[in-house]
Amino acid sequence: MSEQGAANTPKGDQSPGEVESAGGFRVPSPIPTRRTRTYSQSERASAGPTLHGHIKSFCRQKGHGFITPLDGGEPIFVHISDIEGELVPLEGDEVSYKRCPLPPKYEKFTAVHVVITRAKEGSTHERWDGRANLMD
Repeated sequence: MSEQGAANTPKGDQSPGEVESAGGFRVPSPIPTRRTRTYSQSERASAGPTLHGHIKSFCRQKGHGFITPLDGGEPIFVHISDIEGELVPLEGDEVSYKRCPLPPKYEKFTAVHVVITRAKEGSTHERWDGRANLMD
């Protein structure tokens, strides 16, 4: 694709692992998603403890959100590719997750293997395929 074609490509055509720079060019996202995470990073995350929290916010269109840990602390980032299951999480849902450190300094974390363990009472969840699903 020519440089001009890349600059004129609508944002909806971007893959989840790309962001658009100020010049209109697509560049790889610095956040390691399931697609770009190395095997060793995934193994370390899988071996770690399972943590619990509530969805603070999640935007399906942007592809990310935040989880508030039950034990307190800073909200933790979650990418759309790290959510397990067929339901889109909503604010207030209780989730279980594991943590994976974020480069370059590995001081902050992202949530991986995120599973909705209990839906917010009375909420209607959308499925990834767009159909509504009423949870109890």
